[in-house]
Amino acid sequence: MSAPITLRTVTKSYSRGGETLRVLDELDLDMDGGTFYALMGPSGSGKTTLLNLVGGLDHSDSGIIRVGDEDINDLNGTELAQWRAENIGFVFQGFNLLPVLSARENVELPLLLAPLSKAQRREQAERALDLVGLKDRMNHKPRELSGGQEQRVAIARAIASDPKVILADEPTGDLDRDTADAVLAVLQQLNRELDKTILMVTHDPQAASYASKTIHLDKGKLGRIEENHTITGDANNSKEN
Repeated sequence: MSAPITLRTVTKSYSRGGETLRVLDELDLDMDGGTFYALMGPSGSGKTTLLNLVGGLDHSDSGIIRVGDEDINDLNGTELAQWRAENIGFVFQGFNLLPVLSARENVELPLLLAPLSKAQRREQAERALDLVGLKDRMNHKPRELSGGQEQRVAIARAIASDPKVILADEPTGDLDRDTADAVLAVLQQLNRELDKTILMVTHDPQAASYASKTIHLDKGKLGRIEENHTITGDANNSKEN
């Protein structure tokens, strides 16, 4: 089941050097469940802050943030951690893989918090790696994988618990064009075939074109939301080694 995302008059400020910087300014935003969104805007426009608020990694100063049926501002720390583990998958620009673990073991890490047996964790990790086209590399360690393969392992880790929402912060920022396109095709496939709601921060217009819609932020306020002439990627036919 996909999860819509709703923000109402969301404000977030930070204090720096004795000054208060308002990053999000009474932001109203509606995102449909099961839709792939790109989030764009100038540096400092609040993109990553918005991503962190939706994922429950940070708290807004005021306003309502609802993901699916849950108003996450109402959750305490323990409840929020549990909700996040069950509903949100994170993909970052840095792959954040542990070098001493295999691809499968890296994917299993977030499942250690779930009430699963060792066999169940392994099964879910292998299923996730299969979805991103890397089941045949599940016993390889990060140093034995290409950059694109490492990012696909990171995506597998993000989806291993079957979250409703995937949040990606510049997931292709460190990748060359062909490798980036392969990774974006995987995200597109997860959205289209598994109905995942995806919100991806990017500065790259071509990366944004893989999404169904692009949200533009400017100085903490919503600029516009536009429909994309979407590129259709092939996650199974990449030039990546």
